Amino acid sequence: MDLTTAVDVIRVPLGEILPRLSAALVEAIPHGAVAELSSNCPHSPFKTYVNPPGDPGAPITTAEVAALLPHALGEGSWQGRARMGGVEVPVLALHSDVTARGALLVLVGTAESPVPAEHLRTARALWDLVTAHRERMASEAVPGPLVQSRAAAAARAAAIAELVDAHGATLTALLGVLRSRDLDDPTARARAVDLAGAALVELRAGSDRDQALVEEPAGDAFARLAESLRSALRGLNVRLDLGPPGTEEGADLRLPADVANAARATVRAVVHTMLDEQGHGQDGGRQPVRRVHVAWKVGARELRATVRDDGPGVLSRTALDARRVGERLAALGGHVDVDAVPEWGTTVTATVPLGPPQPARADPLEALGARELEVLGHLAQGRRNRHIAQELHISESTVKFHVANILDKLGVASRGEAAALAHAWGVNGS
Repeated sequence: MDLTTAVDVIRVPLGEILPRLSAALVEAIPHGAVAELSSNCPHSPFKTYVNPPGDPGAPITTAEVAALLPHALGEGSWQGRARMGGVEVPVLALHSDVTARGALLVLVGTAESPVPAEHLRTARALWDLVTAHRERMASEAVPGPLVQSRAAAAARAAAIAELVDAHGATLTALLGVLRSRDLDDPTARARAVDLAGAALVELRAGSDRDQALVEEPAGDAFARLAESLRSALRGLNVRLDLGPPGTEEGADLRLPADVANAARATVRAVVHTMLDEQGHGQDGGRQPVRRVHVAWKVGARELRATVRDDGPGVLSRTALDARRVGERLAALGGHVDVDAVPEWGTTVTATVPLGPPQPARADPLEALGARELEVLGHLAQGRRNRHIAQELHISESTVKFHVANILDKLGVASRGEAAALAHAWGVNGS
């Protein structure tokens, strides 16, 4: 591989990098499929390309790829046989540690022979380059990819919610039936309970894996920002005061990766603009900036980042626009406010929504499935779970599951509130 090949891989749009990477490696490392697991691609942390090795319709799964991560962590690569797409095949796993959270690439080989050391070094170098390139694009929060990230995140969240509802309802109902004392085959029942329980655990583990890849605690995200600011201001006569989010300010809340990246990039741009446009740390014809205070507060719906200086108070919105601050925030539905008071300093407040806006529904009941509407109708009549279970011929645990989903989808906190809304919307129990 020469430098031209590397350039050809990283110059394409982010969504086309994996196919281009596969094409660059296929001659040296023959493979029939490729998959990746990388936290620096928040809108799509798990991706596959080409045909999976299993039966038609049996895709390579996140769990299969994640299982190879411990093997590749130590040496940076691992070769062997593993299950991909439901079948055991030869694989090469490459782990890049050029970023804080790392990235894993898996090539599903078409031959049993090990990859020569020379080709292995080349593949690892190219994967490191791709990982570093994506990390830079994510950390700089370029508006174009941010828009793509937000749209894809919304689609992924909707898909995950539908899968959780479907699998959760099915498995919960299965557990309720199998636990019935009317069954006369204890061994079969115990086995089925184990299988259903394991499926529920895997479902939740998959959700946890997705969350770990595309989110990070607000406190950790701010700590990464603080480290980069200290490095950037080192050697300048500027005092950096930090107001990290505490428990009350949402330190434990998990931020979507695109929001964390956009907030960090915005704050860095604001700080540099304040210093470059107003002077710093030295006496001159006007009051320089000697102190910068940075704070975050995370609520249920948005992150609010505040940057305040003690400079001359002449910073303009135009200066921030030159560094694409407003454009970067607008890509995520956010905005920036500038409050400059001559001789008293400037306060810049950046607000970033934590998720995409929810589309307004003409009919609030569109969020509910057919069975949930039935359960809501019974709730409107004041019936308890046991009665509802008997009427609908389902278990009480399944009723509890549906009730919890109803409360969540309608945005209410109690059965009484749900019942009141049901009456307002004309839902009648049977």
